[in-house]
Amino acid sequence: MGATHRVTIEDLQGKAKQYGLLLMGALNDAPSAPRGTTALFGTGPDFWETFTNASEYLDGLRDPVDRWSKRVLSELASPLNAATSFPSDGPPYPPFIAWALSTGRFFQSPVGMMVHDRVGLMISLRGALHLPFTVPLPATTAVSPCNTCQAPCVTSCPVGALSRSAPYNLAACHDFLDTDNGQDCMSRGCIARRACPLSTAAQRPNAQSALHMKAFHP
Repeated sequence: MGATHRVTIEDLQGKAKQYGLLLMGALNDAPSAPRGTTALFGTGPDFWETFTNASEYLDGLRDPVDRWSKRVLSELASPLNAATSFPSDGPPYPPFIAWALSTGRFFQSPVGMMVHDRVGLMISLRGALHLPFTVPLPATTAVSPCNTCQAPCVTSCPVGALSRSAPYNLAACHDFLDTDNGQDCMSRGCIARRACPLSTAAQRPNAQSALHMKAFHP
């Protein structure tokens, strides 16, 4: 245990990168989590190359991304004596949104979806490590990038499924995805997510976005 106390946030970032993951935020003594540091991991720029060479992608079985995430994060957790949580666990489901917003790196966007200070609306949280000790965390400014943005996410959806003043119109979104015009979203990812100026930093290939869209709209 003594050695694990010397783990830094930079160590966690480096370990995540080896697996194509991105450390997207962390908080200490998170609610509904074991005491210690909870670290949230999402897909990073190297994820797609790593994942498409993994057995979970190649075996043709269901839920390849979830299965890959559980294997990889369990491998990260083991030498740290850490517990794991995944968005697919449940019900009841772990409070990933509450944890994310509490890190000071995620914020509510004008269209309701969370936005991240580095990758914008291209968020794909794969899981959390619950370290049984506290890692010193850098201070965050806790200022939403949306405060100084013209919010192209609000106006870019072709069917207005996302807006400032109304709940997400899920039916309109799915109906649009069944049309010829909707194939741009299906093959390249949600137009509103792509419109966020920060989303380009995710460096997400179209094939990865298509996989997520197929899971959302089979």
